Amino acid sequence: MLLAAGGGLLRGATPGAEELRRILEAPVLDVSFVPSPVIVRSLELLRRGKEYVVRARSADGVEAITVPNPAMMTKAWPVLLGAVLPPYLRQDARRLEDLHWDAYRHASNYKMQGQLFWSAVMAVEQALLELLARTAGRPVADLFGGARRREIPVYFASGNRGNTPEAEVEYLERLVASSGARALKFRLGGRMSRDADSLPGRSERLIALARERFGSGMTLYADANSSYRPAEAIRIGRVLEAHGYGFYEEPCEFDDLWGTREVADALTIPVAGGEQEFSLHRWHWMVAHRAVDIVQPDLHYGGGFIRATRVARMAAAAGLPVVPHMSGGGLGYLDVVHFASWTPNIGPFQEFKGNTTLPVACETSTLQCARGVVQCPTGIGFGVTLDPAWVAQAEVVRPA
Repeated sequence: MLLAAGGGLLRGATPGAEELRRILEAPVLDVSFVPSPVIVRSLELLRRGKEYVVRARSADGVEAITVPNPAMMTKAWPVLLGAVLPPYLRQDARRLEDLHWDAYRHASNYKMQGQLFWSAVMAVEQALLELLARTAGRPVADLFGGARRREIPVYFASGNRGNTPEAEVEYLERLVASSGARALKFRLGGRMSRDADSLPGRSERLIALARERFGSGMTLYADANSSYRPAEAIRIGRVLEAHGYGFYEEPCEFDDLWGTREVADALTIPVAGGEQEFSLHRWHWMVAHRAVDIVQPDLHYGGGFIRATRVARMAAAAGLPVVPHMSGGGLGYLDVVHFASWTPNIGPFQEFKGNTTLPVACETSTLQCARGVVQCPTGIGFGVTLDPAWVAQAEVVRPA
C-alpha cells in the first residue's frame, strides 16, 4: 500500500469487478486434513445469566463448545433456533461454506438478512469450526491456511461519549497504564446525530488534547460512529489530519456508502468503515469503488470468519488493510486475535475492549493484554476451554 506525505493513502486503481467477484466466490476453508465426514449430530444453544454458548456434537462423539456474541444472542436466539440451525443438522461440517448458502436460502431466510441473521450464522460457524478442528486435532487457523503470527498488537478502544475531553484523556491514560497499549481509539461526535457533537466543541478539543497528552509516539484513532454528514465529516477529518491521527472510523451514517466515499476521497487520513455491513455484494462495491481505505468487517455482525476472510481477500487484492471491528462481550477480542493470526493484510493494531469475565482456561496464552500485545492461543481448535462445571450449570434454550 502506498502512503502519501503525512500517512494518508494514495488512492489509485483497484482490481476489476470480475477479479474481485472471483475472489469473493472462491473457497476459503482448507479441510484437506479432515479425511472423513464430520456429521453434525446436534447443535444446542445454552444460556447462563447473560452469557450464551453453543454446543455442537458430531456423530463420532466429538464435542465443541464456543461463545457467540452475548448481546446479539439476547435478540437473535429465536432466529438461531427457528431458522438457522436446521439446515446444518445431519450434514457434513466439512461442507460448511455450502451449508451457509443452504441456511441463507432455507425457508426464504434471505428475506430477513441482517445482523440478527448473520450473527446467528456466526454462532453456528464458530461451533462447527471448533468441531472440525477438534476432530482433526489441529488449530482452527489451519482451516484458513495456517497462522502467520502469534503476537497480536492491539489498540484499546474507549466506549465513552459525552464526557469532557479532560475526563476522557484521564480515562485513556488509565487504559494505557493497565495494558501497555501503544495505540488508542476514542469516540467523536454525537452518534447518528447529523453533525451535532455530544458536548459543544468536545470533538475538536479532544483530538488536540489527546495528541498533546500522549505525544507523537502513540498511535491514535478516532471513531465518529456515523455522526456526520459529508461536509462536517471532512471538516473534522482535517482536524484529525493536522494532529497526525492513524485512521478516521465511520465518519458518515454507516449505510451512506456514497457519502463515506466522498469523505475518503477528500482526505489524506485513511477512512475506515464497515462494522455494520453484512452484505458481501456491498462489500464488493465498497472495495471496487474505494469507499473506504481500511475495511472493518465485524466477525459476528457480518456472519463469521469465512465471510470476513472473503472481505479481507478482496481488500488485499486492492492493496487495502483489514482491521476487524470487535463487537463486545463474550470472547470477542479473542475472535479478533485469531482472525489477525492468519490474515495476511491485517492492520498494525487490532481492537481490544478488555478481557473476558468468562471462566476460560488456556495453556498457551494468558489471554491478557500485556505491553500492548495479546498472545494468540495455539493448540487444538480455538485453544481455549470453558470451565465444564460452568457449562454444566447452563440451561438449554428451547424454541419459543
